[in-house]
Amino acid sequence: MAYDFHNLTWIDFEDLVRDLIGKETGLQFEAFAAGPDGGVDGRHSDVGNTVLQAKHYVGSSFATLKAKMMKERTVIDALAPDRYILATSRPLSPANKATLAKVIGPSLKRESDIFTPSDLNALLRKYDDIEKAHFKLWLTSTAVLERVVHSAEHTFNAIAKEDIVEKLRVYAPNPSLHRANATLSAEHVVIISGPPGVGKSTLAEILSFIHMAEGWELHAIRDLETGFAKIVDSKKQVFLFDDFLGKIALDKRALSHKDSDLARFIKRVRGSPNARFILTTRAYIFEEARRVSEHLADKRLDIAKYVLDVGVYTRRIRARILYNHLAVSGVSQDAIAALIDSGVIPKIVDHKHYNPRLIEWMTDVTHVRGIAASDYPARFISVLDHPTDLWDIAFRTHISSACRHLLLALYFCSQFGVEIDELRIVYNSLHLALSAKFGDTHDPKDFEEALRILEGGFIAIHSRSVSFINPSLRDYLDRYTSDLDLLCDLAATATLTSWAQAVWQQGSRLKFSTGERARFALAFRCVAKVFPLQPTSKTYTVDNVRYTQPDGLSNIARIELLIDWWTAAQDSIFSDSAIALAEKPPGGLDSWRDGDEAVALIGKLRDPDYWGEIVGAGQMADLLEEHFIDMLSSGMPTDELEKIAEAAEDWRWSQLLSQRAHDAIADAIRGEVNYVEDAISDMDSESTLASHAQTLRKLAGLVPSIPQADIDRAVDLVEAKRAALDEDTAESTSPSVREKPDREEITDEELRGLFAPLLQRD
Repeated sequence: MAYDFHNLTWIDFEDLVRDLIGKETGLQFEAFAAGPDGGVDGRHSDVGNTVLQAKHYVGSSFATLKAKMMKERTVIDALAPDRYILATSRPLSPANKATLAKVIGPSLKRESDIFTPSDLNALLRKYDDIEKAHFKLWLTSTAVLERVVHSAEHTFNAIAKEDIVEKLRVYAPNPSLHRANATLSAEHVVIISGPPGVGKSTLAEILSFIHMAEGWELHAIRDLETGFAKIVDSKKQVFLFDDFLGKIALDKRALSHKDSDLARFIKRVRGSPNARFILTTRAYIFEEARRVSEHLADKRLDIAKYVLDVGVYTRRIRARILYNHLAVSGVSQDAIAALIDSGVIPKIVDHKHYNPRLIEWMTDVTHVRGIAASDYPARFISVLDHPTDLWDIAFRTHISSACRHLLLALYFCSQFGVEIDELRIVYNSLHLALSAKFGDTHDPKDFEEALRILEGGFIAIHSRSVSFINPSLRDYLDRYTSDLDLLCDLAATATLTSWAQAVWQQGSRLKFSTGERARFALAFRCVAKVFPLQPTSKTYTVDNVRYTQPDGLSNIARIELLIDWWTAAQDSIFSDSAIALAEKPPGGLDSWRDGDEAVALIGKLRDPDYWGEIVGAGQMADLLEEHFIDMLSSGMPTDELEKIAEAAEDWRWSQLLSQRAHDAIADAIRGEVNYVEDAISDMDSESTLASHAQTLRKLAGLVPSIPQADIDRAVDLVEAKRAALDEDTAESTSPSVREKPDREEITDEELRGLFAPLLQRD
């Protein structure tokens, strides 16, 4: 593969040259530094009395390069090396080389010490380990980009080539990437944890890009149900679940809907030869989850060995992150020069609030437009001193109320993005109500106009999905919406079940008095009435194939939320809606979303010590149990039956789950044993079949009346298919990402030299 190096920053190109020429000559060059005069023209790397210089002039004319080298001659003579080597990204003819040799003078011992792009490509073919190490080079090649984009085109957040190139150009390679890839290769799972804004999502994306470039299929998932449905052992697949625990405080009740499924999916991935699972989460939320979750704390899972904590950057890495952002930002040369000449670079790099997210903000030309070049250094430091002011000024003063209302509507939608049509429903209700309350004008076209104004600066729109352009805006809105009066206003406008739950969860984190909590709950009276009416799923068609996906909260989650509101406010609207849902749940109970949760809810409703006296609790439990039995008789995947059976075992001796329900579970298990051929007909991997055999034994052990001969027959059928399977699922290793050793200490003088190429002008 031949490269033209145009997607590398100046410093990236220097690093590549240093590694290649060093390997070819057997010399260990140090990082590039400023020359004797401290300027960019003298920037070089040396070892002994050999000097190496790199000139990244791709796209420039030969005349420009020649003029620069003529200026360089004095510096080269001052260095007086025994050997001088030049590498450039500007293509050269033999005549060009001869001309440059005369310009450089006697320090150049031979013309072959001038390395052109063709020469560098030859060295890359010779030293493929160096090509692998410089993944920013090969990942941005046209052929690889095509492969990555094609792999990502069916994910929920399709990625354009330009997005990948931009992310790679600003990414500063650091040991976290090597460690994350090593963990992923060894364990098949890596959980990337750290504080907000340190680059967890970026690291996960880079890992995904690298795997896709090597032919892996990416599935960026929003829920584990999708992961279970898409995993195929014969394919090389990477599953990416960004911020899988969300951004809210977790308690046992909230976590119970996630942690057991997570533990099961991790085991599923680890049992597959070709699956990889990348997760990100905020450190404090993950630690809280581990504290309250029996599944995440289970020593048999040993989840600690998958966790990679990021966010601790050396001074050199911090400097490279800042350099990379400035190099591609479009910030004016005058502003960059002011930043360098003012001497604030070390203050930025060493600042206690240093954060890649803040660096991204202050190097985004849309955010710094209007700041005079002379004021740029002071403003940069001010933002680091007061990071919470960033979005506050923009949110309160730079946009209209219509735009603010759209951001509020979006905040309580899915953190992974929301379809425009769904956002419109939420927005229209919220915007109309808040405009009327505060006397603001409104127009039927406000939604479209707000989308247009906010796109690029506040939100991103991919296809028909809208999301926040920067996670820090969610952080700001988290604080902004932590207000009882505002939350009550928002609750009164709720139209969708999941949106109402998000608003309630936001308020539940605050320390309300009993009276305040009741007032907050009563604000949901309108939306509570429609809970029994809204569907729990929706269908769509892609390439003439019909798909079904969840829509809003599950039936059990709706009832639990209504019970929360009733408990807080004691209003019959909530209990009446809960009873109506239990009597006629839209679409019936779903084994994946409602199965084990239904078992638990039935038990809690019949337990007078759990919630206390809830109006209609016994009636709700009886109605739900009938639907639960109907769900069991309609059939379900084996792993879902396993979850239900495990949940039922917890209630077996309390007699809060009826014998009819236990019998229905036993009948479902008996069906799994008797009709095992149907269950395994589509299974195509040894690991899946082995897991199924294990599950069969476990389930059958819960029903003593099943003859052992029937169990043995079922397991033998599974094992026979496993033995006969001509499986093409050889273990796939993860792509190689070599960690490049480097001296991490960097002085203030070296910092200035590092940023000097940013002042280079053609």
